[in-house]
Amino acid sequence: MNEALETALAVLLGYLLGSISFSIILSRLKYRDDIRRHGSGNAGMTNTLRTYGKLSAAIVLAGDFGKGFLAAWLGWQLGWSPLAAYLAGLAAVVGHMFPFYFGFRGGKGVATAAGVILGTCQPVFLVLAGTFVAIIFFSRYVSLGSVSVAALYPLAMIFLAWGPSGFLRPEMLCSLGMAALVIWAHRSNIQRLLAGTENRLGQKKN
Repeated sequence: MNEALETALAVLLGYLLGSISFSIILSRLKYRDDIRRHGSGNAGMTNTLRTYGKLSAAIVLAGDFGKGFLAAWLGWQLGWSPLAAYLAGLAAVVGHMFPFYFGFRGGKGVATAAGVILGTCQPVFLVLAGTFVAIIFFSRYVSLGSVSVAALYPLAMIFLAWGPSGFLRPEMLCSLGMAALVIWAHRSNIQRLLAGTENRLGQKKN
């Protein structure tokens, strides 16, 4: 199998991995429910936390994060190139947002994107993770932390990993794409943040 086919296989597997929605699976198996019927309607960790509690949210976080990391790892193993890892990771984020198995209605991709970043560039992951925690600690807005680190991600890759030449790397398109997807998924949160009506961490969904 040549490199192009191996990369294409990594992308396909990344998407199928991303389509495994742990919040939906957990809500169906444990609660005989669908997380998308509650709160924000989002199939992700934050809505799971508000709906089912901390333990369920931790399980969802671990699963969503892990599938992003695994997708990037498969990209490295199958495609043998950084680009294959980034493409497979991007596909996993797309799969999380638009899951093939669950009617293409998924989550916002933050935890999955975090797993991809850990699997592709650990120094950038550490910086973004620290920034994310700091923003949430001081603001109590998960969405603000998510949007902020998504916007910072491509810049962090330039300054901490690639240098100025990173603008010309094909992997930059994957980084920009992943950041854009996460920000786009939070468009309603951004509107609520601007209006001052966004829910803080620990606050019940209005």
